[in-house]
Parts: sequence; C-alpha cells; structure tokens
Amino acid sequence: MELESILLPGMDDKRPLVIAGPCSAETEEQTLNTAKSLASNGIKIFRAGIWKPRTKPGGFEGVGSIGLQWIKKVKAETGMYTTIEVATHDHVFEALKAGIDILWIGARTVVNPFAVQEIADALQGANISVLIKNPVNPDLELWIGAIERIYRAGIRRLGVIHRGFSSHEKKVYRNSPLWHIPIELRRRYPQIPIFCDPSHIGGNRELIAPLCQQAMDLNFDGLMIESHINPDEALSDASQQLTPTALDLLLNLLVIRDMTQTTESLTALRYQIDNIDEGLLELLGKRMRVSYEIGVYKKEHNMPILHTLRYGEILESRPKSGLSMNLNPDFIKKIYSAIHEESIRQQMLVMDESKFEE
Repeated sequence: MELESILLPGMDDKRPLVIAGPCSAETEEQTLNTAKSLASNGIKIFRAGIWKPRTKPGGFEGVGSIGLQWIKKVKAETGMYTTIEVATHDHVFEALKAGIDILWIGARTVVNPFAVQEIADALQGANISVLIKNPVNPDLELWIGAIERIYRAGIRRLGVIHRGFSSHEKKVYRNSPLWHIPIELRRRYPQIPIFCDPSHIGGNRELIAPLCQQAMDLNFDGLMIESHINPDEALSDASQQLTPTALDLLLNLLVIRDMTQTTESLTALRYQIDNIDEGLLELLGKRMRVSYEIGVYKKEHNMPILHTLRYGEILESRPKSGLSMNLNPDFIKKIYSAIHEESIRQQMLVMDESKFEE
C-alpha cells in the first residue's frame, strides 16, 4: 500500500495533529464561535457533524446540508481546514462540492461493506484525504476491509481513527479502547497514520486527558477531540465535549515521548525479552506434550476429554498466584484460557488417531 502524507499545506509533522470541533454543527453562531476560539488556540483542522446517525429516531440527527455553508464560512473566516463525516454517496457529493478538505467514515458505516463500497465509488477520481473509524464491533478485518476499499478507489491520503468498541456491558468507558486492535493494525500497516478519538472512547470529559496521554504513549499520530463553545448545552454528546479553553490546557499538559532517543540500552533489554520468550515457548511445548500424554491416558481408560472441575480450579488458582507477582488476574485468565484450548486440541488429536488408523 503506497500512501501519500495526510498533512496538508501549513501543517507540521509534530505529534499530535489535532482535529477538534463540536459533535454537531447546531447553529451558525455556535459553529463559528467554536471554530474561532479553537483557531485562536492554534487548532488547524475543524470538525463538526452535519448528518448524525442516531441509534433511535427522534433524537437530534444533525442540521443537514445547510450546515455545509457554516463550515465553508469557518474555512473562509479562520483559514482552518475542515472535516465532516459522510455515510452515503450523496454526502460525499455534497461535501466535495462544498470544498471540505477531509472526510471521515463513521463506525456505524464501516460495519457495512455495501455502504463503504458506495462511498468508495463516489470517491473515484477525488483528490481528498479520508479518515476511517474502526467499526463499532472489535473486528480488525472489517476495519482493514474498509481501508482497502477506499484505497482501491484511488485515495492515497488515508488515515484511521480509533474510537473504541461498543459493548453490551456497563464499563468505565463508553467504548472499550481495546488498544491491542489498533496496535495490530499499525503492525500490519505501519505507514497509516492513526488518530485517537478519546471523546467517544471515554464518553465523559473527565476521561479525555488520560486517554489522550495513553494514545501519545502508544505513538499515535493525532487526536480527534470534540469541543463545543458551551458543552453543557450541546444537542448531542454533551458530557464528552470540552470547551476550547479546556482543550488548550489539556494539549499543553500532554507529554510527548521522544522517539529519536538512542535505543542501545533498549536493545539489550529486548534481547533479554527474546531469551525469556524462547524459554516460555519451550515450557509451553513441554506442557502440551504432557497434555498429549493425558489424552493418551484418557483414551485408554475411555474417559472424556473435558474435565470442567479441573479447569475451574486452574482458573481460580493461577490468577491468585499471578497476583503475588504483580500480574493482572484478567491477563492470567486469558493466558490459561488459551492454554486450555490448546490442551483440548492436543487431546482431541489423540482421540482422533484411531479414525485415521482405520
């Protein structure tokens, strides 16, 4: 995948590249006042929702196309670049006609390959930057599929936005970060810039600052943060928006790690990690050989593979032991769940051997 820089004229490559603005463009006055306040603090890219997909009908679904005129006025009066969300062919057509600089595809749209393809078809021949949010569910392949569809449409200034993943469970975050998913995306496509949307991950303005810092510590390229001139009166997502002044304070307090530091000492530590990993693999190999032997015993004595009580004892005792070594119990449970799954597979191989012998 050969990509061009997502940076537009006048932008520098210092992290983080910040996109900010209200969840929704509500009135011309609110849109312009927010933009002017953000611009005075050095923000160069203004975001605002024009068409708002809501879970249920009856909520504020955006002002529609009239808001594009307000966005154009933001650009004319502040010099800021502009970005909006698009979800249909018509949205793309209207946004391009209005001179919007960057489009983003929302999480609800990314889950539908038909919708993404419709947008890709509408983008054919366009010279514009496109950002793709992760799908609402934690499906990396679906996210990558959306990226590839837009890339095949000829778009070369591409980026992604990590906005967290929905869950039916009540948790601290509105959308669970599941950082390992964007980390794996970066491993596969290191050239794609990644923005973090802490507003939608947190769902609460109190969580935005720590989420921003975590994103920077993970070497994300930019941030997309919702900012409203009067958040408490916002027509959508009021609890997760910051005032431009609060946003400026947050950004000034961010710690940006130096990626140019020498890695000589780090290399020595990584060498230790590699040696430890080799030892871990050897131990896992030994453990699976024992599991295989257990399978042989069970087969000879006509015993079933699954022993739920034994598995429950392991999941109960191992996390407690791990806790004494400062290891997260949930982490230990995940490890032993995976080990148990592989142990079952090894024993099933034993049970199936007779079938192949016949």
